[in-house]
Amino acid sequence: MAKILITEDEDSLRRFVARALQMDGHDVVQAGDGAEGLEHLHGAPFDLLLSDIRMPVMDGIALAHEAAAAFPKLKILLMTGYAEQRERADDLADKIIDVVAKPFSLPDIRKAVAVALAA
Repeated sequence: MAKILITEDEDSLRRFVARALQMDGHDVVQAGDGAEGLEHLHGAPFDLLLSDIRMPVMDGIALAHEAAAAFPKLKILLMTGYAEQRERADDLADKIIDVVAKPFSLPDIRKAVAVALAA
């Protein structure tokens, strides 16, 4: 399956999503913020970056810009619970697959990941 990096500062949500994606057969690496996520990206190739937008240290918008510049073939899927944060991602339209609204159900995030990987 795919190698996926999840960057999310809320531990319980990050672990929940990681566990679900692992059950789908994916190899999942977790990071608690964008800076840690960027370190992982430079360490090994990934198929998908699944990142929260609003995080400490480096937010998902900055991470998506850095990741898209360094790894142009990397698929990027963002998630947020804040409408104004979704609007901040507008300048990334040509670099990301989608922005998933929180809260989401397990089937919702699994489907969003499958669609992003197939894109």
